Amino acid sequence: MSCVICEVRKEKRFCPAVHGRICAQCCGEQREVTLDCPSDCPYLQQSREHEKPRSAEQFDAGSLFLQVEISEQFTYEREHLLMGLSYALAKAARADRSLNDRDLISALSAMSSSYERLVNSGLHYEQPLASAAQHAVAAQVEEMVKQYREAEQKQMGYSNLRDSDVLKALVFLLRLGQGRTSGRPRSRAFIDFLFARFPEKESAVLTPQEAGSRIIVP
Repeated sequence: MSCVICEVRKEKRFCPAVHGRICAQCCGEQREVTLDCPSDCPYLQQSREHEKPRSAEQFDAGSLFLQVEISEQFTYEREHLLMGLSYALAKAARADRSLNDRDLISALSAMSSSYERLVNSGLHYEQPLASAAQHAVAAQVEEMVKQYREAEQKQMGYSNLRDSDVLKALVFLLRLGQGRTSGRPRSRAFIDFLFARFPEKESAVLTPQEAGSRIIVP
């Protein structure tokens, strides 16, 4: 039997993305490129275990907002914010299973640009998003920011969450996403990373100890 993709080489493994048997070369070349690989595919999982981290040369410096400094103290003091925004990303991805890492990263990038402009100039101007799916991601994140401020207001009588804090949190998650994704067009490695930390039907409200264990510095 020949591979159902190239129709030349001999098939070696079952591919759940095409519901047929394919060769190892097509699996390696088309994985998360033309194939929507399910997260439980053993060959996808195996490739992630052995995949080398992307080198610095593969990143556009501007895309990482290197001008935004994020200290360890910030990640400690705002761990609940980081957890809440991570949960919002996971929630958005669960609501629309067609989302991939690029959608989340693009939404985070656009929001980071908007907040950076707001922090530096006081102008509120939303960066255009490429798709309705990315708008949905941004809406979930903004809703979580709103809930966070309301929770602070209820608990302390005021909210001390600054726009600069939101900017740092967004950039932190953006860098985390860039570090976790494979960079392939249909990669969902970052999304699976979020799903692993926020299982379905779990509340975003955790103890400080639980919250800290969920945040992984990129």
